[in-house]
Amino acid sequence: MDSLNYRVLYFILLISSSIFCQQARADGTGSVLFLDSSIHQYLRSPSSEPESLLIPDVGAAISILLGFAPPTALSYESSKKLNEVIIPNPFDRPRAVFMLEIDGIEDMQRGVGLDNDVFSKALKSRVSEGQNDVSIQLSDEEEVSLISLNEHVPSYSEWTNQDLIDFAAWLGGSYVSNARDSFSGELIVPLANGVQLKLDMSKKADREFTTSLISLVYNVQRAVQMHGDLSGSTNSPAELIKGRFDGVKALQEQYGTDEIVQQGVELLLTSLSKIYDALQTAYKGEIVGVILLSGSDNKESETMLTLNFGSRPSSRWLEETKGGMPDSTRIAEVVLVRRTLAWLSGFILIIATLLGIHFLMNMPLTKDTLLYSNVKLD
Repeated sequence: MDSLNYRVLYFILLISSSIFCQQARADGTGSVLFLDSSIHQYLRSPSSEPESLLIPDVGAAISILLGFAPPTALSYESSKKLNEVIIPNPFDRPRAVFMLEIDGIEDMQRGVGLDNDVFSKALKSRVSEGQNDVSIQLSDEEEVSLISLNEHVPSYSEWTNQDLIDFAAWLGGSYVSNARDSFSGELIVPLANGVQLKLDMSKKADREFTTSLISLVYNVQRAVQMHGDLSGSTNSPAELIKGRFDGVKALQEQYGTDEIVQQGVELLLTSLSKIYDALQTAYKGEIVGVILLSGSDNKESETMLTLNFGSRPSSRWLEETKGGMPDSTRIAEVVLVRRTLAWLSGFILIIATLLGIHFLMNMPLTKDTLLYSNVKLD
């Protein structure tokens, strides 16, 4: 009897945990890594993990780091959480953020890239993705330069074996090309503990992962060049480098939870570490990284964070309302009003000038304190 009750209880717990996991997967969970500058300190010390953030909190953090005011709808609880992430000094902001969404990875564990110096010092927090239509609130489109890492992505046919050779050399690896077919060789990259990751370019999943990673590196280099052009201007805008990486999903769909997927994640984090070091050098330490990890099955074109620019009121000349009179009549009335205002203003200025001259010429000397301030009259 006791054994039967135990089995029933175990079955109920199993069903409950399954329902809970499905609900958590439906709500969407992930994590976020805040990478501080190597020179300045813009973030809190990662001594303790802050409370779980919402996606709007991450968007508000990016807005603040860019030097803009946080959204007015930000709650007190969210403000308290952000105070545990960002140092509260409004006069010391990096005004440059490298923001990357990585789909297919819900969390990072120690030993999977986090032992790297860049990620070991990162401020990590859990993230809930339960809210949709989340945006990064920015005040004006002219005050921020948006550099997308997904706009200029070369197609598969545009890549060559030389691109793979250069990419492998950048990672300290090698590429063994196939003499018969181009872009069908094997990419060999060394990882930690003497492990070597081998990616076969003849396989679709390996090829998609590799080309996505090369595209990410290529577009970051393009962002560095654009920063060099912007830094020479008198009014340098804030800079947001924003992108999304889906290469891990290609490996997961092909290999599931195989070891090669974990090795692919390690290669991605190694590349991100080199990318962030290059950005730190180009921006002279005035940049912060935000890596958003998502384990949900979002569409490739769908991002968790979108941009929303506030509208700036534009000056206008007696703008007429739409509808009503014909266009010619409205134009004639506007011209009449402007001419009338111009004549009246000119007439008032002429009268004021003549009166001023009259009173100045007939002013007693004892009253003219401007011209005769040093003259003492009896």
